[in-house]
Amino acid sequence: MAEHDIVVAAVARTPFGRFEGALKDFDAPHLGALAIDAVLGRSRLAPAEIDALYGGVGMIGGAVLTPVRQAVLLSKLPETLPSASIDRACCSGMTAIGVAMKDIRCGEARAVVCGGFESLSRTPILWPRQRDRRIADVSATDPLLMRGLMVDRPIPVYSGDEALRHGVDRVQQDEWAVRSHRRYFEADALGYFEFERFAVEATDAKGQPRRVTADESPRADTRLEKLAALAPVYGGKTVTAGNAPGLNDGAAFLVVTRRDFAAEHGLEPLARLVDYVQVCGGPTSGTATPAAAIAGVAKRNGRGEAAWDLIEINEAYAATPLVSTLILAGGDRAAAERIRERTNVHGGAVAIGHPLGASGARIVMTLVNGLRRRGGGCGVAAICGGFGQGDAVMVEVA
Repeated sequence: MAEHDIVVAAVARTPFGRFEGALKDFDAPHLGALAIDAVLGRSRLAPAEIDALYGGVGMIGGAVLTPVRQAVLLSKLPETLPSASIDRACCSGMTAIGVAMKDIRCGEARAVVCGGFESLSRTPILWPRQRDRRIADVSATDPLLMRGLMVDRPIPVYSGDEALRHGVDRVQQDEWAVRSHRRYFEADALGYFEFERFAVEATDAKGQPRRVTADESPRADTRLEKLAALAPVYGGKTVTAGNAPGLNDGAAFLVVTRRDFAAEHGLEPLARLVDYVQVCGGPTSGTATPAAAIAGVAKRNGRGEAAWDLIEINEAYAATPLVSTLILAGGDRAAAERIRERTNVHGGAVAIGHPLGASGARIVMTLVNGLRRRGGGCGVAAICGGFGQGDAVMVEVA
């Protein structure tokens, strides 16, 4: 241990809501402000002690103009606090943690709030401003179809194609989805996620007060035969509504500090953030970029690529951890299965949900939680982001 270590002082996330579910009435900045205030309260730090805030948002159109600054202004933090909105698609919340780590390592800050938020329920349909004729029909576009200008297929379609190229078929993806739900409910029954979640006061369909305490997407009745009956989305080959996460709403933030700052303020560090790595590949390489990011952070810290006590790989689709663990195992399927036994052991986004900007922060706090519950160890959290991006954070609990 060293006084300049970067440590996690507190974590907090909302329950993750279904698309147009319990959190649909909260716009993205308000969701972010809820989690910011919750993590600040858990840290017991005065708002004036925070040096900066970095937040990831995957669909920035949901709030249009600097959504993270809006969240700061809606929170208990002072209006003078510098902040930045980070857009690296699904990586954004983890990238926010990486930027916070760099600030602290460079001596620019000693305490930073970092994470992300998303309201896919409130993401608007896009209406073109320019068109060929002033009087004519206009076609709107929906950004939730997850398309880009540089690829000819939606993300779920090319992710399924990439999975097949790596030898990961539809059956394997459905089996992983069932495992994700089963592991989630086993952990939830033990109160595992109370370390992360806080209750949100909302309203129901009749406008009556409602206290949201649980993630909405997990389904206890998920069975392989039910998933096998689902058709692939957007005309693809393997990715379905059952082996992919839903469209979700939620927010997740951490307070990250130097170890000596934590000691000065009487804070007990939850974990040490050892290192952070960013990678990019080809625009359709998303199922493999978590493996590349994990390999990068392992090499930089003198570890084997699979030498982790616990691994979190965001389930952008069930295909993502399956492909990435197979790559980490060098293509050896038996070795890959051994890695999978340590991967997403409390369930993943296929069950919990995937609010794009929040997920990178969520899997880091889930990893911290898991390492603490096992009595310590070293783990890695990794995530892919649209069109070939990837991030990884190495975490250690003494």
